[in-house]
Amino acid sequence: MIAEAIQWSWIGDHTDVIYQRLLEHLELTVLAVGIGFLISFPLGIYAYRHHWFLAPVTYATGILYTIPSLALIVLLIPFTHLTVLTCEIALVGYTLLILIRNIVAGLNGVPEDAREAARGMGFSDRQVLWRVEIPLAMPVIVAGVRVATVTTVGLVTVTSWIGFGGLGYFIYTGLQQFFTTETLLGSVLSAALAIILDGLILVAERRVTPWRRGSHAGGQRGESLQVEAAA
Repeated sequence: MIAEAIQWSWIGDHTDVIYQRLLEHLELTVLAVGIGFLISFPLGIYAYRHHWFLAPVTYATGILYTIPSLALIVLLIPFTHLTVLTCEIALVGYTLLILIRNIVAGLNGVPEDAREAARGMGFSDRQVLWRVEIPLAMPVIVAGVRVATVTTVGLVTVTSWIGFGGLGYFIYTGLQQFFTTETLLGSVLSAALAIILDGLILVAERRVTPWRRGSHAGGQRGESLQVEAAA
């Protein structure tokens, strides 16, 4: 039934537009998650080092996260107008809570034995952070990046309301014109993009944390090897 509702000839005639909107969707997503991570990483480390800071920063980012996406965009328009900046401010705002929480959770989850082993080898606090804690926390941190990325892919479609929705453009115009082909095209490609980006991030994580391949079997021995490798 779905296949019969799709006009494949229309898709073939609009490949250039589809490609352009796909790149726009990808650009908006990567930029938002990238900027969000650059903001969240130092805030997360500071919140980990100074526990009093965790409550206010999660409260502030939590407020941003609870504001409906269209409402936040409307609130921003008087200040940033109908621009990409409006979209990015909203998209970045939704990544902060997810990323900060995962960064702090990852660092808090590092075994104390690994820290003590590193200090026993003469590591300073800064070296313990960068060469032991962050590498060991990487799986949890990357999990946050994956969630933030998939969430952002979905939120980008909402920005089509002000003309910058990437693949959401097809969903928006398809619903307006009752054209099933466009609506399905935007929905399917958005879902496919989210799955592909999630898979790429997972592959990247495995490449930068090769020691985790044997972590389930190695247990504490694997943690010791990670500290030695960092040295």
